[in-house]
Amino acid sequence: MSFRGLEMILKGRDPRDAWVFLQRVCGVCTTVHALASLRAVESALGLSIPDSARIVRNLLAGSQMVHDHLIHFYHLHGPDWIDVPAALNADPAATAALQRASSPWAQNSATYFATVQARLRGLVASEQLGIFANGYWGHPAYQLNPETNLLLAAHYLEALSWQQDAVKIHALLGGKNPHPQTYMVGGMAIPLDPIGTTAINTTMVATLRALMLRVQTFVEQVFLPDVLLVGAAYKAWATIGGGAGHMLAVGDYPDRNGTLWLPSGVITNQNIAGVATLNQIHITEEVARSWYDASAPLHPANGVTAPRYSGPPPPFSHLDVDAKYSYGKAPRYGGLSMEVGPLARMLVAYGRGHAPVCNAINEVLGQLGLSSGQLFSVLGRIVARAVETKLLAAQLPVWLGELEGNMLTGNLSMLNTSRWDPRTWPARAEGYGFTEAPRGALGHWVRIENGKIANYQAVVPSTWNGSPRDIRGQPGPWEQALIGTPVADATRPIEILRVVHSYDPCMACAVHIVDPQGSATTRVRVR
Repeated sequence: MSFRGLEMILKGRDPRDAWVFLQRVCGVCTTVHALASLRAVESALGLSIPDSARIVRNLLAGSQMVHDHLIHFYHLHGPDWIDVPAALNADPAATAALQRASSPWAQNSATYFATVQARLRGLVASEQLGIFANGYWGHPAYQLNPETNLLLAAHYLEALSWQQDAVKIHALLGGKNPHPQTYMVGGMAIPLDPIGTTAINTTMVATLRALMLRVQTFVEQVFLPDVLLVGAAYKAWATIGGGAGHMLAVGDYPDRNGTLWLPSGVITNQNIAGVATLNQIHITEEVARSWYDASAPLHPANGVTAPRYSGPPPPFSHLDVDAKYSYGKAPRYGGLSMEVGPLARMLVAYGRGHAPVCNAINEVLGQLGLSSGQLFSVLGRIVARAVETKLLAAQLPVWLGELEGNMLTGNLSMLNTSRWDPRTWPARAEGYGFTEAPRGALGHWVRIENGKIANYQAVVPSTWNGSPRDIRGQPGPWEQALIGTPVADATRPIEILRVVHSYDPCMACAVHIVDPQGSATTRVRVR
């Protein structure tokens, strides 16, 4: 993990500006860092937000979750399972029949799939694979037949266009994407007015509803059926990459009473029936194996970020896991290494009897012939991500209806400025804010002294999942999940990619596996 230092940059700044900086923690998980920061500052100042602002925040976070999950499946994790060049051997007519058997999706003709196949053939013939470069094409671990490969490759391309609808939701409500700009401590800076020309008005609500319908249609008719196809072909991965089975979810999407649509909770030792109550006081961070000055495990509210690199010199040919080997700290809950993310959220909700989650998971488990215990696996993470996407895509129009109801009844308030003046703040205040990023539980902790940030700590999902070993030698979830993973070819470790990518790590956006010698991973030629 690379060092960013944003927690250090924030010291001495106005806490009302923190969310703007913290969106830059990630170029993908942007709005969630803003949301966690706002909640932390609002918690410290004892500030509640208007109901309509709450709904808009849910819409922004929920639409980003749907967008991120689907793009992860097709564009980041999909190439681990889909052999794109193998699609050149597919029968377009048989592929069309497979599509019609999977769902009523409109793009289901032999002509359409022949056109996609021709585009792929031209790309492969050029020997410049572009977006499909650096895959382990032809690897024996690929198990899909040519027609399924062509179907999924076509949907890979369609998802590139589909995401425009999800991004437009953010652009309308947030002013831009990435890094929405309409957030503000105390609510939202975008007005709500049925006839306003620069506000969320009746016209925008109608546009948002149409966008959400298109998003939901693609999720239900393309994404979920494709996950079932992949799951049926790779059922062996329901027994690989499970890790220790400790799960943590902070929950999210509050209603007007503060009840979370997705509940919080903790699971230990794969005990889904025994979901425990989350208490943030049990969260600590360790740096025994991290490139920071050593200290005892600290709660994030008292966290220290003091980087001190002590690893090998370039070209970083080795890392010693018995010494310091990461810029990621080691978050722990009650001393345990916890997995966070869609699987943790869905299992916590399942264990708490969340009816939509239970029904959706049971349906998919029945279709794949799996047990709930097999969800602790690589395939389980894929299934959980798809289930969560389906449920959120269906929930977005519900929240939009709540917002429209407020607008039509004159409940237009979007901002609480009662604590905007720093002279009303206490000399010292502390708070924390939780949200669920697509990749998992996200927490921000802030301490404000004399109107300025005195300390700030963020514990992010890929720090939970990708943590190094702690002082007791306990590995993080990625390391635990990799133990026992079969690898057929050490020079093309696609199995390792499948395990790590199932967590949707932030680093997947930039780095997959790097050969320090710069060697090519594969070459594909049409014969």
